Amino acid sequence: MNCYSLLEHTLQNILHSINPLEEDWSMRFQLIHELRAVVESIEILRGATVEPFGSFVSNLFTRWGDLDISIELPNGSHISAAGKKYKLSLLGDVLKALRAKGGCRKLQFITNARVPILKFQGNYNISCDISINNLSGQMKSKILYWINMIDGRFRDMVLLVKEWAKAHNINDSKTGTLNSYSLSLLVVFHFQTCVPAILPPLKEIYPGSMVDDLTGTYNDCLLLFEYADPSFCVKFTVLLLGRELFTSDNYIVVLCPRKSGGICLWNFPFSKGCKISFYL
Repeated sequence: MNCYSLLEHTLQNILHSINPLEEDWSMRFQLIHELRAVVESIEILRGATVEPFGSFVSNLFTRWGDLDISIELPNGSHISAAGKKYKLSLLGDVLKALRAKGGCRKLQFITNARVPILKFQGNYNISCDISINNLSGQMKSKILYWINMIDGRFRDMVLLVKEWAKAHNINDSKTGTLNSYSLSLLVVFHFQTCVPAILPPLKEIYPGSMVDDLTGTYNDCLLLFEYADPSFCVKFTVLLLGRELFTSDNYIVVLCPRKSGGICLWNFPFSKGCKISFYL
């Protein structure tokens, strides 16, 4: 076994050990369900929703990854309306409700951060961070999810880089090192600068300005983001995999010269019915 084969074998073993199992997904879904029940029990938060974001949503989490939760205030609330003091008050109410419910350990209320956070560890030994109206976190998670769907190597590389950073104690923004989102962006940049490029420029993924778009009501922002044009995925996949033969409203047929035999139909789950066919 040469050095490259040995390295690949080692990396595959690491990925096998850190990739979440079905039970890891189930436990996180159950924790989200329990948090929704807690939020519904708080009078001032009636009508609010519990929305996961972060690595869980972008499918870039490991078996022991944290769970990020945003409590979104009722539809129609303005993004800027919930000031920091109000968010602290709401998180304080959530803290009281979690204590009353029981089963939560290591409760920690971080009030001096730019984004106030309530941290705890639930019944499944999963660390959870709760914030209020964290729409920007949800948007960044969705963008990373889109990127993740372009090429499976991106997910593997992000998981390996995060595990490497954790082993060297440089994956904690509270201590002045890089958070997981920053590490993911480093991988994005690396894949963009490969020859040929593996990932497109980020402006092709989200052409708007996230700072400018995070205004108005929660519904307005969410609607704008959900209907962002996903056609970049089709265009970039065509560029990477082969030569476009013809295009219709719903299909792009591509001749791929890299392999022989068979026909593959690829459905993009986030592209509202857009389909792409490869002759492989």
